[in-house]
Amino acid sequence: MLNYISALPPVILISALWIYFCFQFVSSMNWQLWSDIGVYGLVSTAIVFPMFHGDWAQFKQAATIVAIASTIGLVGKALIDAKRPDLSGNDSFPSNHTANAFAASTALMMWNGWIIGLMSYGLATLVGLGRVRALKHHWRDVISGLGVGIIASVLAFHFF
Repeated sequence: MLNYISALPPVILISALWIYFCFQFVSSMNWQLWSDIGVYGLVSTAIVFPMFHGDWAQFKQAATIVAIASTIGLVGKALIDAKRPDLSGNDSFPSNHTANAFAASTALMMWNGWIIGLMSYGLATLVGLGRVRALKHHWRDVISGLGVGIIASVLAFHFF
């Protein structure tokens, strides 16, 4: 059963990230910066808040989820030679930002319910959009990162 008091800090942090996005959108939008802040905010929320509540099993699971998503993404980047849209490298596929954002979002949803899940999936979607808009990834990279993140979370929930 969802403990609404323990779910309050993630709601506050995710809401703050949404507010930050809205202010950035009104001013000049820096998609690279937004995607960085979005993914680090989501991953931090998934990993740090269980630690603050003394839920070491959830902390371990969150760290495992992010590690699995990052590993799959990095292996994909090493094995698949895909140029970035801005031509800054050959490590475009898949989007690790998107994989980590969706992995953290899936974990947050499974632990805290659909309201936090909906908010965090929205942020993860903006992270993916930010990667495309910043010309760091193609849509195929972002969609594969989405799949990597969700699959990593589901695997970790079943096996760890």
